Amino acid sequence: MSVELLTKEDLQQVKNELLQEISDLLLKGSEQKKWLKTDEVKKLLKISPGTLQTLRVNGTLQFSRIGNIIYYDAEHIEKMLQKNLQKSNKL
Repeated sequence: MSVELLTKEDLQQVKNELLQEISDLLLKGSEQKKWLKTDEVKKLLKISPGTLQTLRVNGTLQFSRIGNIIYYDAEHIEKMLQKNLQKSNKL
């Protein structure tokens, strides 16, 4: 059985690639919805309800609430991802 080690740089690269893929999905043109509901955002970002709530509470991700339904602007999600995009130090 072979063992492969993952470095922090490897994990950072995977994170950057995932963020880029999510960003690309958000930029897919006119077919992209302007406003996304909670379940759509959780699936898109592959995060738990608690993580999404934390992003709302700490102001990282803007939202609008109408009644009991929370909506997220796809453009704000894109901006959040771009703001947190990190360059890999790996050559």
